[in-house]
Amino acid sequence: MKRFLVSMLMVIVVLTSVVGATEAEKAVKTTTQPKIEVVFVLDTTGSMSGLIAAAKEKIWSIANTLAMTQPAPEIKMGLVGYRDRGDDYVTKCFELTNDLDAVYAFLMGFSANGGGDGPESVNQALHEAVTKMKWSSDTKTYKVIFLVGDYPPHMDYNDDIKHAESCRLACKNGIVINTVQCGKCPDTEPFWRQIAKNAEGEFFRVEQSGSAIAASTPFDGEIAALSKEMDGTRLYYGTERERSVQTDRVQKSEEFYEMAPASAVASRASFNAKEAGTDNFTGGQELVSDIAKGKVALSELKAEQMDEKLRAMSEKDRETYVADMAKKRDDLQQKIQKLSAQRQEYIQKEINQKNLKEKDSLDRQVYECIKTQAGKRDIKYVEGPVY
Repeated sequence: MKRFLVSMLMVIVVLTSVVGATEAEKAVKTTTQPKIEVVFVLDTTGSMSGLIAAAKEKIWSIANTLAMTQPAPEIKMGLVGYRDRGDDYVTKCFELTNDLDAVYAFLMGFSANGGGDGPESVNQALHEAVTKMKWSSDTKTYKVIFLVGDYPPHMDYNDDIKHAESCRLACKNGIVINTVQCGKCPDTEPFWRQIAKNAEGEFFRVEQSGSAIAASTPFDGEIAALSKEMDGTRLYYGTERERSVQTDRVQKSEEFYEMAPASAVASRASFNAKEAGTDNFTGGQELVSDIAKGKVALSELKAEQMDEKLRAMSEKDRETYVADMAKKRDDLQQKIQKLSAQRQEYIQKEINQKNLKEKDSLDRQVYECIKTQAGKRDIKYVEGPVY
């Protein structure tokens, strides 16, 4: 009996140490996952039509570039569009989120209009980006603003909070501000350089069009088709309200295929097939993903909590169907990743053959800022931008 108790005690100790180690590993994984928060403050007046078009094309490329680090980062993006007093709006803000489909939809709603007198409401836009976004309080999070515009701020608005104060608050909260001057207005550069200097960021200039590298390839159509098929593997569960939130998310992704060019669809697919794109792809309460993670068991759910596709099935058929969706998704992800690598290689060859000025492009300039600044948060990038 004594030997039995000793043996049992040893088993308990071993199991406790294993469980403890597992929990510790989970804690380490949680705390070491890089976190990146990016807000683009974008001039949306009439002169910015070329850059806005480039931004719509390139938001997924930037997301893909951000994802190129291990372990896979948690990525959130936000937007502040600005014009000037007397225009249709002064600012339009979209909160930081990991739902990049929603960010893209918001960006697609921007069109270049208004302005005309030169200076814009840069001060207000910058202050709102620093103070109204729900930035992480974690000091290890890489928090960055890209201020993009072609004209300087109005400094004659007495009730404005000037850019120097916004820079001070940004530094206090660990937010870097980079400034991107579009075009060559001589009055803009001194302000853009000062803002970047005051907020520990970088200044750079691109052409009025954004100098973005074109990213259309022969692989785009096939990647888009696979992406749409992968979207169809999502199964949501939970209360009616929880499922309705995710239904809205699915609706946004369906609209994306109608509004976006094939190159953007391909770039989004590449992002969603990466580990860093999981949150954007699945959202919350997604059954296939959550079963794989051990968050939920199919047997624990009531029929009314399930996706409509599963409700009429037997328990065995449900398990088979979910397993089939998991396998199908994995196969599709692998195909997309393979084609995405070929797509990137094709674009790089085009850049080399046509001797394009990649170093002057918006893509490259943003990447160089990210590479340097994220490195200070122990987030390492070794490859170039992904188009």
